[in-house]
This record gives sequence, structure tokens and C-alpha cells, in this order.
Amino acid sequence: MSGLSFAVLTDDAERLRGALTLAMAHMALGGEARVFLQLDAVRLLAPPISAPRDGDHAAHGLPTLAALVTEALDAGVAIIACQSGLTLAGLAADTLDPRVIGGGPVSLLQSIGPEDRLMIV
Repeated sequence: MSGLSFAVLTDDAERLRGALTLAMAHMALGGEARVFLQLDAVRLLAPPISAPRDGDHAAHGLPTLAALVTEALDAGVAIIACQSGLTLAGLAADTLDPRVIGGGPVSLLQSIGPEDRLMIV
């Protein structure tokens, strides 16, 4: 099965939530998945991870953004934080979950094979 990559371009938590959910679904079907957070999107990984609609999701039995990030990492989804985004957000890489990888657009594109798909969210 081909790989599926998502590039999250803004700090909209619901876009990240959707990308993580679809990445985990792709993994469940036997594929590989990665989620790249570009520039401002990296802020979504700042500890403690939270999102404006976490309460709504939790009230309906759905995971918070923090729980979803952990679940995705546990499932093997590669989460990549843009190195420039870390600087822009004033975050040190060692403040993130150690399974989050630092990277950039070039390394993301190099990791995408000819049969893989890239989704921009």
C-alpha cells in the first residue's frame, strides 16, 4: 500500500485533528503515514497540547487533541515538526514528545515515494 503524507499549513487544531485521524485510518489499512506541521502549525504541538474544541470532542466520547497526538504516535504515524516553525513558535525540540521528528519541506518531499500521496490541509 502506498504511503500517505499530510502537510498541515496553519495552526487550526481541527485540521490537525482531521489529518491525524485519516493518518491513523491509513495505518490501520496497512499503509504508512506521516503528518508534517509547517511553520505556524507547529504551535499545535506546544505542551501542554490543547485545542479550543477539546471539550466538545470529549463530551461526545472523542479524544482531545493531546490524546489524538499520543494515539497517532503510538500507532506509528510519523509526526514531523518544521524546524523553522519550532523557531517561529519559540519552541525547543526537546520540549516535544521525543517521537516527534524535526524536519523541513525538503526532507518531507524526499521521503515521499512515487506511489505515495501528499495531502495539504
